[in-house]
Formats: sequence, structure tokens, C-alpha cells
Amino acid sequence: MAFPPTGSRVYLASRSPRRRELLRQIGVGFDVLVLRERGGRDADVDETPLAGETPETYVRRVCELKARTGWRRLVERKLPRLPVLAADTTVCLGNEIFGKPLDRNDAVRMLTALSGTEHRVLTAVALQFEDRFEVALSDSRVKFCTLAAQDIAAYIATDECMDKAGAYAIQGRAGAFVAELQGSYTGVMGLPLHETALLLARVTPA
Repeated sequence: MAFPPTGSRVYLASRSPRRRELLRQIGVGFDVLVLRERGGRDADVDETPLAGETPETYVRRVCELKARTGWRRLVERKLPRLPVLAADTTVCLGNEIFGKPLDRNDAVRMLTALSGTEHRVLTAVALQFEDRFEVALSDSRVKFCTLAAQDIAAYIATDECMDKAGAYAIQGRAGAFVAELQGSYTGVMGLPLHETALLLARVTPA
């Protein structure tokens, strides 16, 4: 294991404030490289799962697309050459992929399904610098307590569920739902720091 090289700096291909906080936690500087998100023709990366795609394949594919798209944008804009870091998180129950909820009703559906069950949180992290590309996958298991309908309604009312895979944020009020966690807490947040530090140590230029 190695810390990220001193003075490491990357382009972060993500809008997530949680990922920014986590990079700061391990002393990595960054500039945000904004990609257009969500589905449709205007999105830089189509995050729609493919037919028959497993959650592991899905999250790796989307993460790789984000990193490679970010690098292409860097080259097109003639930005200073720094590694591009991307991440993608998905929640899955069996082979069912739970992405970000479309609306509050969709969030209720997801949290109802996760109530009282063990599910997996997969976060892929990828780094591209010049022709060098590395990707790693964090696989965590989270068990929720049984949630009453009023618990779900109260949580939905906070709007914390929106824009979160699986309709919850473990670092927020939904932390109270977690009865057990096996794996990476920061991976469930959206950026597994152990895997990220390893990639930075391998790829970041000296």
C-alpha cells in the first residue's frame, strides 16, 4: 500500500460533492471536469444498463466510459495533461440494478425493496493518463433494518434520496438504516479510498 504521491493532482470527472470531500481527505488536489449526465442524446455517457448486463459489468463499463470521455474532453480543450479520475456507483439486489431514482415514487420503490435485506454496493473507480488506463472495483455488502412505511416517507421528505444510487446516502440520515456493513464505507459513499490511492500511486506522473 502507498499513499498517493505528494502533490498529486487530477481532473475529477464527477459533479459529486462527496467525491470531492473524499479526495481532499487523502490530500489529492483536483479540478472538476464536468460531463453531461443522465440519459438522452445530450449526455456524454449513456448510463442505461444493457440487456443482460450484470451489475459488475455495468458499473465497470460506465466508469470506464466516464474516464475515457473525460480524457477525450481534456485533449479536445487542450487542458494541462493530468490524470482523469472517474467513478460510478450502483446498488444491486441480486442482479437488479438500482441507479439514481427518477422521482420520489421511484425512491419509495427502491427503499421498500431494500428494507430488511442485504444488498451490494458496487463502486468502480478508473484513472486515465495518456495511454495508461487502470480500473478497480469495490464490492460492499450492506444490510438494512426493516423500514416502516413512515420511516421511508420521512426519509424521502428530506430529499436526501435524490441523485443517490439506491435512493440513499450512507453518510447522511440513511446511516441509521444500516444494520451491518461488510466492505468499504467510502466505497458505499461513492469513492473507495483504498482502491483510489492504489490507482493514483500506479498512474500519477512523478
